[in-house]
Amino acid sequence: MVEKQFKIIEESGIHARPATLLVQTASKFDSGINMEYKGKSVNLKSIMGVMSLGIGQGAEISISAEGSDEEEALRSLEEILTKKGLAE
Repeated sequence: MVEKQFKIIEESGIHARPATLLVQTASKFDSGINMEYKGKSVNLKSIMGVMSLGIGQGAEISISAEGSDEEEALRSLEEILTKKGLAE
């Protein structure tokens, strides 16, 4: 299992558009991928799960992946979060 922490820097947090992008990216991988915020963990392949977290600016989140392509999955999600200016 691989895991990485991120701090959300986007002013409007993880709203519908970036959440959709993250879910679409996570869904390309076989590994189980979860996002955790304030002690609640959801499947990152579920848009409803991600939106239910209500992640705002300044939030500290954790993304973990476990499976055959876990390293590649986490790298791809990290790239989206940083290149789109969502997190650091």
